[in-house]
Amino acid sequence: MQTYFLYLLALGAGVSVATQQVLNGSLRASLGSPAWAGLISYAGGLLTMIVAVIALGERTPSWKVATEVPWWAWSGGLFGGVFILLSILLLPSLGAATLFALVIAGQVLAAVTLDHFGALGLTPHPVSTARLAGAVLLIAGVVLMRD
Repeated sequence: MQTYFLYLLALGAGVSVATQQVLNGSLRASLGSPAWAGLISYAGGLLTMIVAVIALGERTPSWKVATEVPWWAWSGGLFGGVFILLSILLLPSLGAATLFALVIAGQVLAAVTLDHFGALGLTPHPVSTARLAGAVLLIAGVVLMRD
C-alpha cells in the first residue's frame, strides 16, 4: 500500500511540473519576458523551500559537511534553471503535451543512461531489455503526441 501512495505522490509531482510550466508560460506572455517569468518562478520555489526547511525543523549543514559534498552535487539548480527557461521558451511553440512528451522522453533516456553507468553517485542498474523497451515506447509516444 505504501508503494502505491509513493506512486501517487510521484504522479502529483508530474502534475505539478506540467502545471508550473503552463503558469510560467502565462506569466511570460503577461510580462513579455521568459527570463523574468523564470526568475519569479524560482523565487516562489525558494520561498516554498524556506517554509519546508522551517516546517521540517531542518538544521543548517555544518561547514565540514558542506565542504565534503561532491562539486557536481551543487549544480542541480543550474539544471533546474535551464529546464525552466527552456520550458518557458518552448511551450508556446510546441504546446504543453508535445513539450512534456519530449521532456519525459529526455528524462527517461538520461535516467536510463545515468542508472546504467551508476553516474553521479547512483547505484548502477544496467540497461535491460524491459528498460530499453520502455524507453522506445516513450519515444513512440513522443511521435504520437506531436501536433
